[in-house]
Amino acid sequence: MDSVAPPGLSLVSILSLLACSIQVLAAILLTHRFGGRSSVTDRWILLWLFYDVIVHLTLTQTLSPVCLSPVCLSPVCLSVGREYSKADSRWLVSDPTIVSIEILTVVLDSVLGVLLIYAVLKDQYYRHFLQVALSVCELYGGWMTFCPDWLIGSPHLDTSSRLHLWVYLVFFNGVWVLVPVLLLVQSWFCLRITQTVSLN
Repeated sequence: MDSVAPPGLSLVSILSLLACSIQVLAAILLTHRFGGRSSVTDRWILLWLFYDVIVHLTLTQTLSPVCLSPVCLSPVCLSVGREYSKADSRWLVSDPTIVSIEILTVVLDSVLGVLLIYAVLKDQYYRHFLQVALSVCELYGGWMTFCPDWLIGSPHLDTSSRLHLWVYLVFFNGVWVLVPVLLLVQSWFCLRITQTVSLN
């Protein structure tokens, strides 16, 4: 069946992308279930947060040699992890930078994400503190994942395949740059408005 797929797109690639789509669907359903009374902006933020937590608790663990839950040992998650490692070979070995970042990501970012979901849903005063903290953690994780490899000429990144380069490396990692930046901007404006109101 792999021979029927376009070049670079195998059955495992298709199933991996399908698994990611299921994660998005789960995040949409959770947002619909819990975020119904939230503003449109907050529903988009909740969608991202649910997706972010789902990814960190499932796929991110499989991309690292350190697995912290039974979910990451499922055949689907392991296949997705092996598929991504075709784009970035450091995920196949115990690369100390990747393992360190992913332990921090899985533990800290997941906890911050869950707390931020609660803060958004309950309109808690500490919401933007958590939103800024999580966004900075996500941006730092992305930077520390790729910058060390860039500094040595990117020997672990396979950019010869359009799928690996544009979907796995640019799109999926780019989302974890774009969304945190947007969340930082949103927090900036909300905190600025709050300060302006409190000064008047």
